[in-house]
Amino acid sequence: MSRKPARLQKGRRELNKEDKLRRITGAARALFVTKGYDETSTREIATKADVAQATLFLYASDKRDLLFLTVNDELELASYRAREAIRSEASFLDNLSAALGIVYDFLGKERELARLVLREMTFYEDGAQGKRFSQTRQRMISLCSEIARIAQEKGEIGTAHDAQRIGAVIFGIYQIEIRKWLAEPPAPVSEGLRALREVLEILVTGLSPNSKPSRLRT
Repeated sequence: MSRKPARLQKGRRELNKEDKLRRITGAARALFVTKGYDETSTREIATKADVAQATLFLYASDKRDLLFLTVNDELELASYRAREAIRSEASFLDNLSAALGIVYDFLGKERELARLVLREMTFYEDGAQGKRFSQTRQRMISLCSEIARIAQEKGEIGTAHDAQRIGAVIFGIYQIEIRKWLAEPPAPVSEGLRALREVLEILVTGLSPNSKPSRLRT
């Protein structure tokens, strides 16, 4: 006997909940981008989504949490795709460019929203959506650490420092560079990644008087 499609197997209550979530996310995204985060109220989001204001807080703790709600699903997906982009045979910088490039691509398509999210994430880890965002950020730090570990095993970079610490340093550099890229007039992802790669190459080659430009660049 054939099974019904997954959507038809879901109950009416679950489908209604998913529909409300889509409307809330869409309304919040549209208002944050067109009107601005500071100028948008939760009441306006509820009205545009055609739900009660109290319903918003079933999905997010407050307005800031709603902002993270608008990007969390796609950002999580990007982080999983970034892990799939790693290749054991690829160079250290190539793996970093491939993995972080996926996040650059997503945020570049949502520049205005990305600027707001990166602005509001500072010192904020409250709320269910804020915690989800922090988990995705930690997943990306772990990914950078994994790339460093692979490079250490291949002898591309030294082993004097722990791979986890290296990953945290790389992610810190990435956070600075992607903010610079998003703050400037729109430029291709390739331009943002080029600037990031140049800075990471300084990390790889070091700053000692005898250091030479890395040969990892393709």
